[in-house]
Amino acid sequence: MKKYNITVNGKTYEVEVEEVGTAAAGSTTAAAAPAAAEAPTAKEAVAEETAAPAATGSGQTEAKPEPSVSPVTAGEGEVTVPAPMPGTVIDIKVSVGQHVTAGDVVAILEAMKMENEITATISGTVTAVAAEKGAAVNAGEALIIIK
Repeated sequence: MKKYNITVNGKTYEVEVEEVGTAAAGSTTAAAAPAAAEAPTAKEAVAEETAAPAATGSGQTEAKPEPSVSPVTAGEGEVTVPAPMPGTVIDIKVSVGQHVTAGDVVAILEAMKMENEITATISGTVTAVAAEKGAAVNAGEALIIIK
């Protein structure tokens, strides 16, 4: 077991590191100093999330529908503009019937706190918009269909 002092953001932590293959199976020990005091407890986190629900006139909370991605598939002669990575659709820049040129920005996708411009892969007319603003998408899911 080796001991190290690690400084993160001005706080010093004493850490014990076990070498692989030298300790008996089932005995793992790691000690980190004040990290637990800084993080809110689970009870506090739940209280913050439920503290201020939006109330309607009847005293009940109003449930908003989640934005979604329509299960749209490209037909013959159509091309799908897929999400290149998982993320959240921030904006859809085109509408059905709009003419686009290859390279035009058709959507903005936020992934890892960065906004990524999604561009049309071909020139043509938008035949379907599969994703709504605010929808969570996975890599490869259709955002726009172009013919």
